[in-house]
Amino acid sequence: MDPQRTTQERLNMKIAIIDCGTNTFNLLVRDQESQRLLHNSKIAVRLAEGADLDNFAIGEPALNRALEALAEHKKNAVKEGAELVYAVATAAVRTAKNGKELVQRAESELGIHINVIDGNTEAQLIYEGVKQGIQFKEAPSLIMDIGGGSTEFILLRDQKPVWQKSYPIGSSVMHGRFRPNDPIHKDEIEAIDNYLEEVLEELTAVCKGDNPRVLIGSSGSFDTLAQMCVDNFQTSRLDPDETSYTFSMHEYMQIADRMLKSTFEERLNTPGMIPMRADMIVMACIEINFIIKRFGIRLLQQCNFALKEGLFYSLEKDAHKWQKSSL
Repeated sequence: MDPQRTTQERLNMKIAIIDCGTNTFNLLVRDQESQRLLHNSKIAVRLAEGADLDNFAIGEPALNRALEALAEHKKNAVKEGAELVYAVATAAVRTAKNGKELVQRAESELGIHINVIDGNTEAQLIYEGVKQGIQFKEAPSLIMDIGGGSTEFILLRDQKPVWQKSYPIGSSVMHGRFRPNDPIHKDEIEAIDNYLEEVLEELTAVCKGDNPRVLIGSSGSFDTLAQMCVDNFQTSRLDPDETSYTFSMHEYMQIADRMLKSTFEERLNTPGMIPMRADMIVMACIEINFIIKRFGIRLLQQCNFALKEGLFYSLEKDAHKWQKSSL
């Protein structure tokens, strides 16, 4: 942020945020003065598609998709009158051995500076975003954000974060690691559960004393599951003015079971399914089911807000931490 810009000037601006995730690049444009959302779109990029997870590099087709998505998002940001653009990248870019190539090409070819954030910063931004979209319960709660490359957990006690961690178990990473059949076999689910048991050992230990019974999910997988529950059962609705949704646990379990027993085509044709989620939703359901069973979750909620909204909050408080892009 330019030093001459006052805090009040920043709060009166139209600001665009580009979230460069592993599966999708998302764009939000917001009028900071009115807090009105002007634009919200996402483009599938699948940075980990076909990659060797043990020697991870973003493939050339994925690099091209990423640059095309950035160009499209920048064009839309300008169209909406954005005065500043901030781009952040998460798991795929920070772990890929050629992640710097994408950062450098975005800067030189498009004038977009990508702020590559670590897992702890990602979890912090997710918490700040979710906090704006949902009323936390008094009871110990667990926030879960399933991305393509990583999954973040934030433990809340007395409505405050007391522990957070990012794990490399995003839906794309897990799908690439296990490469399950379609539909997935029971023994494959058991193998994934055993893997999660090992990887999430610290999460289990940290939560042992708090016994969180509330799970708050953010980002695409939870958004999709909420929409499918609404479209398939019609016992509740997603109010466009609301920023969160409370699942019927019975309905969620039915949808998750359906996802685990269906083929890709069947999932794709399920009412409420977002097409880009049809393959990765299986891994998301396995992870969510694992957490529900591990901690005896009784209340499952979805929040529309996540990292992008958290970054808007950070820009209002500590804009100097982030490098903007040129328009």
